[in-house]
Amino acid sequence: MKSVLLRIVSVFGSSALGAVAGGAIVNVEIWKAAAIAGIMATAKVVEALLKAYADDGKIDAKELKAAFAFVDKPEVAE
Repeated sequence: MKSVLLRIVSVFGSSALGAVAGGAIVNVEIWKAAAIAGIMATAKVVEALLKAYADDGKIDAKELKAAFAFVDKPEVAE
């Protein structure tokens, strides 16, 4: 459970960082842009986890991975 919560916090942070530059360009306060982006990304993950739990009352590793799939790094070919 602790790992899942830390991953959700990580999603918030990584999404917020990307929005800072965009917010500065359109004259939105940095903290507002970061908060909105972080909340949206976190909500997307939590929604996927809730849907997975609602299906059968448990969340397996496959469902957990799928919930975080949009933020996972793609594999780099060597």
